[in-house]
Amino acid sequence: MALADSLPPWRPLLRAARQREGRSPLARWLQLATVAADGTPRVRTLVFRGWGGAAALDLLTDGRSAKAGELRERPEVELCWLLPRARCQFRLRGAVLALPAEQEQAERQRHWHALTPEARALWGWPPPGLPLDPSGPFPAALPEETPQPAGFLLLRIALDQVELLELGGQPHRRRRWRAAGHWQEEPLNP
Repeated sequence: MALADSLPPWRPLLRAARQREGRSPLARWLQLATVAADGTPRVRTLVFRGWGGAAALDLLTDGRSAKAGELRERPEVELCWLLPRARCQFRLRGAVLALPAEQEQAERQRHWHALTPEARALWGWPPPGLPLDPSGPFPAALPEETPQPAGFLLLRIALDQVELLELGGQPHRRRRWRAAGHWQEEPLNP
C-alpha cells in the first residue's frame, strides 16, 4: 500500500490548508492545550516539526517547562491549528506517546540536528518560567555540534480525533474523523 493510501483522509486536507499559508509561520504554529496540576487549563503555541506516523505529529518543547510536568501527569491534549488564508481550523485530540527509549533518543537526535542554530538556542537559555536574570545566558545560536540538552523534549502526539471547521461560506462546514471509527468522516453542525 502506498503511503498516500495509508494516510487518514484529513491529512491531505490539512496539507492543502497549510500550503495556502505559503511561507507564513502560521503554517507551522499551533496551540497546545493541557491541564495544570491544579486542574486549570493552559494553552501554548508550539511549532509543528513533522509527522511521526500517519496520525502522529511531532512537537518540541523544553523539558524544564511546566508543560512537561503537566504532560507526564496527564498526557491527553488538544491542539488547535488556525489557518487563516485557508479560512479553516483543525482541532486535533490525542495523547503524548511514550516511545521506547532507543527510538525516542534517535528521534530527538534527528530533530536536534534538523533545527537551525537559532532555533537550538532556545535550549541554551535559562529554565522557562523562572524570574528573569538579565545577566543570564541567552545565546542567539547554538552550533550543530552542541550536545543535545537533557531538557530537549520530543512530544509525539498520537491523534485519535480530528475536527475541521471551514469558515468560508454560509453556513460554515464542520467535519470530524475518529481513529476508533477508522477515520470515517462525520458531518457536524458548525
